[in-house]
Amino acid sequence: MKINTKTTLYTHEGAKAKHINIKQQLERSVLSCLLWENTFYESGESIADRIMQLADQCESDFVADLAIKARTSYKLRHAPLLLLLALIKKGGNIVSKTIESVINRPDEMTELLALYWKDGKKPISKQMKIGLGNAFLKFSEYQLAKWNRPGDIKLRDVMFLVHPKPPKDKEELFKRVAQDCLETPNTWESRMAAGGNKKEVFTDLLQSNKLGYMALLRNLRGMLECGVDERLIKSAIGRPSKTVLPFRFISAAKHAPRLERELEAALHSLCNELPKLHGQTTLLVDTSISMNNRVSGKSELTRLDSACGLAILLSYMCTNLRVICFSNKVTEAPPRLGFALSDLIKSHERSGTYLGNAVKAVDQHVNYDRLIVITDEQSHDPVPDPKGKGYMINVASYENGVGYGAWTHIDGFSESVINFIIEIEKQ
Repeated sequence: MKINTKTTLYTHEGAKAKHINIKQQLERSVLSCLLWENTFYESGESIADRIMQLADQCESDFVADLAIKARTSYKLRHAPLLLLLALIKKGGNIVSKTIESVINRPDEMTELLALYWKDGKKPISKQMKIGLGNAFLKFSEYQLAKWNRPGDIKLRDVMFLVHPKPPKDKEELFKRVAQDCLETPNTWESRMAAGGNKKEVFTDLLQSNKLGYMALLRNLRGMLECGVDERLIKSAIGRPSKTVLPFRFISAAKHAPRLERELEAALHSLCNELPKLHGQTTLLVDTSISMNNRVSGKSELTRLDSACGLAILLSYMCTNLRVICFSNKVTEAPPRLGFALSDLIKSHERSGTYLGNAVKAVDQHVNYDRLIVITDEQSHDPVPDPKGKGYMINVASYENGVGYGAWTHIDGFSESVINFIIEIEKQ
């Protein structure tokens, strides 16, 4: 039997995929990954297994940097924890520093332990203890109480396990953690769980400016239904947080269309603070059926929603922009900003992914300084090189893709992918 043969890779829709190195494969699988969530073509379990296998083959420094980037720049929560598991397995002083950097919410400490003990309890290393202990010291009583959620592992269990040494000003706080008597945080969840009236709870939190922006967006419909003063709601929407991903505004408008004007104005104010991409930009947006796959089982958001969020960002950032949608057909969208652009993109046909045909059409008929493609890269047909600068933004975690070689390949669906383009073009 002949063994020395060349392996040919394909996308799930049949086009030849590009061969990429182990590090690129790991980035591809991680930076668009909501861990354990099934996708259109692959199960969440298979993606998680692939991440661990690839991380085992990469140097510790690379895995550590990717875990930190995934958590801080790309705002992912569980995929970075899986990378921490791979790093813990490798060992070394880098483990504790990376755990401390990656953990940004108290419940991530309990989640990390739950993942570590998924197949049965086992001892934890000194470096893991140091990392968790240092992470524990980062949080206030409000944060610890807010995220001290019910579960097999609680924050007091973490504390007893790793024995963080508190500074003098936190000694009493650590005693309250040990006694499980933290002061109840003033959040909408805790007050509702205590039997609070929804209208009164949200009115009080809005008036005192104590409702987080993500909580605001997630509860718009409920607040309207229970009769909260719309003036209060609109005022809060007008104070947007820079940490909120752009497609969250699309989701909020879907659930509370009455507030679409205020939501769009908030998104507009955030986008206007972003740097500009000068010259002629052509944007290709994939509207194929697989892009309609939800980003998670509990979410109504789709890969196409995330693509629309990025398209909206680009509509504000690009001084000259042409937007073209593709599936089986290639159609140019009229120039629009904000939610109107999202509506146009979603009105395009949803069928197969003929990315190669779309790139050929653009290269033949459109002059551009840069071509940006937002897609899950699962093309039916071979994809040619761009005739100029070409960026392939991958918003899924599938194993193989086509946007390498002459393309600058970028994974993820946060505004960081656009910032990456800006930084590249400064060089």
